[in-house]
Amino acid sequence: MPLSKTRVAAELLRILPRKRVSQALGMLADLPVPTSVLDQLTGVYIKAYNVDLSEAEVPEGGFASFNSFFTRRLHPGSRPLDQDATALLSPADGRIEDCGPIERGATFRVKGKLYDVGELLGDSSIAHRYDGGLFSIVYLSPRDYHRVHAPVAGKVSEARYVGGTLYPVNAIGAHVPRLFARNERVVVHQNSLLHGDVVSILVGAVGVGRIGIAFDEELVTNVGKAPVVHTYGDDGPYIDRGDELGVFYLGSTVILLTEARAKWKLVTAAGDSVRMGQALARKVAV
Repeated sequence: MPLSKTRVAAELLRILPRKRVSQALGMLADLPVPTSVLDQLTGVYIKAYNVDLSEAEVPEGGFASFNSFFTRRLHPGSRPLDQDATALLSPADGRIEDCGPIERGATFRVKGKLYDVGELLGDSSIAHRYDGGLFSIVYLSPRDYHRVHAPVAGKVSEARYVGGTLYPVNAIGAHVPRLFARNERVVVHQNSLLHGDVVSILVGAVGVGRIGIAFDEELVTNVGKAPVVHTYGDDGPYIDRGDELGVFYLGSTVILLTEARAKWKLVTAAGDSVRMGQALARKVAV
């Protein structure tokens, strides 16, 4: 039986130096480009991916580089937060790749593929906390707004860079076993008074120059170093619901994990399109 095009692409990517390619693309995307040239490049991109720039803040004189276009901010008020202050908010614009309960043993399945929470976190010693909680995975396509925001209000207790490789997170990546656990990522723990520990995992992908973290510039991705952990304890920065956590330089995926004691009910399903600030789950009255 002939291989599908996505399977062939996945096999080819296995032999390419994906991190070095991604680093090079990131450097190119940061280079200043004459406005006339950049307008042509972004025009092609906008048409190809049906990008809506009507809500974007365009700097006077236009964008200075492709990355400044890609990481564009939105006009204030473009993403109103759900009025339920106890809701779990979508951290980004995108599509729900999958969502559901975290099973006993701190595992869950994404389209039939098993994931281990401890492996995703880069810390198996705390994985048990999330037994019975929820997971939700938001995929950001090339057309989406690429800043990531806090799903709840709370202090950041820990941020961890977990090194890894870089595979695509689109249909090609579906052929890569344990994709999200193999790609490099940044794991952000927020301590919510209402919900306990809520984890946002920003997953890198091939072509991503880096992941920027809004509250800690020392956490650098796509550098191939061993895991880096910044533990803040009670002195961590307070991030309100909807405030910025980080930014993808050329797109990827965010995984949310919650503890069981949060008692949320999902109000979204796999395949749903979501916008930052929309409710993914609502607190269940006890």
